[in-house]
Amino acid sequence: MKRLTMVISLWVCAIFGAHAAQTINEENPYELVQDVAMKTFDRMKENQQKIENDPEVLRTIMEEELLPHIDYQFAAFMVLGKHFKSVPKAKLSEYVSVFRQYLITTYAVAMGYYDNQDVEFEPAASYADKKSVTVRAIVKDPQRPEINIAFKVRKDSRTNEWKAYDMVAEGISMLNSKRSEFESILRQQGIDEVIKLMNDKIAEPVQLKEREETAE
Repeated sequence: MKRLTMVISLWVCAIFGAHAAQTINEENPYELVQDVAMKTFDRMKENQQKIENDPEVLRTIMEEELLPHIDYQFAAFMVLGKHFKSVPKAKLSEYVSVFRQYLITTYAVAMGYYDNQDVEFEPAASYADKKSVTVRAIVKDPQRPEINIAFKVRKDSRTNEWKAYDMVAEGISMLNSKRSEFESILRQQGIDEVIKLMNDKIAEPVQLKEREETAE
């Protein structure tokens, strides 16, 4: 779990460390990642004092700025893997709803580790006639080795809009990590236990861990 949290924190740091225009271009996957980055990061800077006083503000920012550009339903289904067909339809909608809140919480918690890293995105490649692309970047930190990351983005066939659904940092996929974590629980205890696990995580307060440690 700790390893996964660090992977997600790298994802969020990379996204929020980018520099781009405020307008969100959902028809260009490369511009999408960077546009969402700057818009979200600017809002965090504008609310810095509020966040320090109440870290729960991060949940609101993640839900309003970041999540609309994440294909959380697709990600939720991917995490279920081979167990997707065995989940009762009545439970599937509940699972997706809780997974959405779980992602919001995960991103908010990850932002507790944000430390203003620099990010360089690789040049955009052609995405014409493609249904999914990989947006690559390098996280640069003077105190640590460079980290290679890749954002997985897919195109909605109905709206033609692109949304992110996974990130791979140094070979670690967020979706694969979650699928591995939930697989044995799904097999042995079922979807209800997975929902409970996510709800327990959602109930935990958001903390600015790195900032607190730095202040001590």
